[in-house]
Amino acid sequence: MPKPAVVIDNGSSFTRAGFAGQKKPKFALRTTFLDPCRTGTTWETQWHPTTAESTAGFALAPGTYPLKHGIIEDWDAMENLWSHLFSCGLKALPEEQPVLMANSPSCPSTNREKAVEVLFESFGVPALHVANTGFLSLCAYGRVTGLAVEAGAGVSHVTSTYLGQTWKEATYRLEVAGGSLSSYLQSLLMESPNEPSVLKALKERKTVIQLKKQCCYVSIDFERDLHDQDYHHPARFQVPDGHWITLGNERFCCPEPLFQPKLLHQNSPGLHHLAMQSLQNVPDHARKDTMGNIVLSGGSSMFPGFPERMCLELNTLFHGTGCEIKVLASPERATAAWAGGSMAASLTSFQHVWLTKSEYQEHGGEYMHKVFW
Repeated sequence: MPKPAVVIDNGSSFTRAGFAGQKKPKFALRTTFLDPCRTGTTWETQWHPTTAESTAGFALAPGTYPLKHGIIEDWDAMENLWSHLFSCGLKALPEEQPVLMANSPSCPSTNREKAVEVLFESFGVPALHVANTGFLSLCAYGRVTGLAVEAGAGVSHVTSTYLGQTWKEATYRLEVAGGSLSSYLQSLLMESPNEPSVLKALKERKTVIQLKKQCCYVSIDFERDLHDQDYHHPARFQVPDGHWITLGNERFCCPEPLFQPKLLHQNSPGLHHLAMQSLQNVPDHARKDTMGNIVLSGGSSMFPGFPERMCLELNTLFHGTGCEIKVLASPERATAAWAGGSMAASLTSFQHVWLTKSEYQEHGGEYMHKVFW
């Protein structure tokens, strides 16, 4: 019986990996530079929601991020990370198992071709498929047609897909994501009246990220909540040194740039407007089915209130058209792209879309455009 494919989702913050057919990724590690694997190194990043940020056993080089806004910039560092993933994490031999690699919807074709070259030349994989994360997110919901709204750590995307084929003309990118929201929250809290010890704790990025995840939410009516304190409630958070910090409107101001990028001085429409533009650019024959399957994906879509706000905004934008918008939000949507890849790579119908090593050797990396969806 052939071994299951390895599924890898390279995120700006974390790289997740596991085997096709599994419901959750087996491992998650920070997408940063890792020192070469040493003898006796113990891998401790088994997938648990509370320990997913662990990189125990590895030396990190602070500030070294091979992938930025969904696009690989340092190939040597990324190759090193994949090597760790195979040998120390999955304990798999890459030359024995096909690999499905998820990539950003706005990733240039040259970037995808380079990934193909590295995986075949450096790792010797027997077969490969590189798939759009928007399409894979839809697969996680059991769909091959629809609109994927992805809010990640480094970048956000809106991608329309019809019968497995993504529409490039209906794919949009937003530079507002988890990283920029964390920075925004940090600046909001540093400007608020707090004790010096609390302000010192807020300079730690890790503390701010934990605070964001535990206390922040998306407001259904931002302007109302901003001007009427009766509609929102403060939350308290204990910083590592034992002091407590109270959050007021920072709780819902933090994720608001996803809908109002101007708050971060970005001249771009919000995610809901990009979703509308994407749906309008879908060919007429595919629009109805696409509108009926709007799914959410990515860690920054996990804010409480995000699905309801997205649904409300889209229904407001399409008011009077006779279309009622429904938004699907799985509790596991933070890892939807990986889960979709796991589902797709385990299907019998998927087996004809692998690019084999022999095909690569005969035709080169550009041949992937004829094989991949």
